[in-house]
Amino acid sequence: MNKLGKKNNVMAYLYILPLMVLSFVLVYYCIINTIAVSFTDWDGMSAEFGLVGLKNYVEMLQDPVFWTSVKNNIVFFFGTVFVQAFLGFILAVLLKQKLPGSNVFKAVYFMPIAMATSIITAIFKIIMDPTNGTLNQFLRTINLDGLAMSWLGDPKIAMFSVILVNIFQWMGFSMITYYAGLMSLPDDVYEAAKIDGAGFWRTTFSVTFPMVKGTTNVLLILGIVGSLKTFDLVKLLTAGGPGRTTTVMNTYLYEKAFNNFDAGGAASIGVAILIIAMIMSFLQIRLGKED
Repeated sequence: MNKLGKKNNVMAYLYILPLMVLSFVLVYYCIINTIAVSFTDWDGMSAEFGLVGLKNYVEMLQDPVFWTSVKNNIVFFFGTVFVQAFLGFILAVLLKQKLPGSNVFKAVYFMPIAMATSIITAIFKIIMDPTNGTLNQFLRTINLDGLAMSWLGDPKIAMFSVILVNIFQWMGFSMITYYAGLMSLPDDVYEAAKIDGAGFWRTTFSVTFPMVKGTTNVLLILGIVGSLKTFDLVKLLTAGGPGRTTTVMNTYLYEKAFNNFDAGGAASIGVAILIIAMIMSFLQIRLGKED
């Protein structure tokens, strides 16, 4: 390698050095520290702690609340990721037709992503209020009183309500991502499908959807990580209730750390979340490569 090539390599590393340092300090150091804390009985407040080995992990695996939170995370994942991706894909296909007002609709659908979760949850808590909420008042107005209910307080539908709010917030992200992918597809493929007599929906699901599989895989991986990171939405809407019907792993981690002052137990849950995210993302990447 000549001197110019070596100089370019050095400059390249210097350019990415700040990002590497920030990544280590803000991400990898925290991960390493969390793993270390998971083997202690630290309460999160004092300077003293003792090593307890695998005790926190054994207690976590024997804790029924932990498994309830895992189940709720799975329900949340399947109830949000696939629905968001499907609705985002359909909206992107429709907006690609350049219908009148499509730019306005793109802005409207994308707007919830730019809004803080605290604002969205505050709005939906008003809408879903069992007494004076807009949703129940509307149902009563059209003589569907039997469908009016406590949307966030009924154990049977509380998770459904949380899922609905999450879909509202993130569906626009799937739409914009798919829309960007659709803009890169060649027009001659659609012309060939039209010549073969394929209609709009046949073209959509037999031609368009297979051509954006890469986008779908990216959205699924982001959905896996996003569903496991879910905290603020659940905390602000239901705080994990009623009962434990909407408790997810991150809200239980928060409860362990700040309510029970069990930082070691909370760290073990954090490590479990990291391992699950890595396994699911790895499997999705492998499946995407096989396709």
